Amino acid sequence: MKKLLVCQHVAYELLGTLHPLLKRAGFRIRYVNFDRHPHAEPEVDGYHGLVVLGGPMGVDQVDKHPHIETELRLIGDAIDRQVPVLGICLGAQLLAKTLGARVMKNPEKEIGWYDVSPTEAGKADPLMCEIRPGEKIFQWHGDTFELPAGAVHLAESEACANQAFRYGDNIYGFQFHLEVDEAMIGRWLEVPHHVNEIAELDGQIDPNRIREETPLYIDRLKELSDFTFGRFVDLLGIKKKHRMLPSR
Repeated sequence: MKKLLVCQHVAYELLGTLHPLLKRAGFRIRYVNFDRHPHAEPEVDGYHGLVVLGGPMGVDQVDKHPHIETELRLIGDAIDRQVPVLGICLGAQLLAKTLGARVMKNPEKEIGWYDVSPTEAGKADPLMCEIRPGEKIFQWHGDTFELPAGAVHLAESEACANQAFRYGDNIYGFQFHLEVDEAMIGRWLEVPHHVNEIAELDGQIDPNRIREETPLYIDRLKELSDFTFGRFVDLLGIKKKHRMLPSR
């Protein structure tokens, strides 16, 4: 049976719309919940892919979150083994850091629906090619990352230059959230940590506006999710011959 390893950091950040695609493709999914088990030591050996989900912590908060070092090692091992990797939000930042790139505060927090556009390379990428210029895509992040050496820049927004990248041909980092559905967004807006985060922004982010906009954009997001994640699931079934990736 095909198996997927998922790194989870908080209970409310899940695979979302990616989950049914994986189940239909016959994958057995193992979540490693670092919030419950911060000292877990998962290994990528025996898995056909690795997904690293989002979370509120930063990649440099190793003193508070010791699992970060574990995840950096795990991602590095997956890259070396040519196991497909998908990093979402914090997961993309961890992937970038593993590849030697700097992770830092974004000039502003993106919380809600934002225009995201593909780069020229993104328009030709097999996962990103359905994303049009100015697509409304859901975001929830305050950090960003530099583009890793050897990576291909795939998408950008006005407030955050590096929204997506590919490393090699089966390793992807997405700063945005394609995996959310309307119910998940509603739950996120009620999470105490998120409520406090928005309150600290002194009116810069209006949660009611997010609630009003979500029905307008969620169907298109689901279309993009099905296509993009469907292509990633396809990658999980491809056996790679050993080859050298760009230096990291």
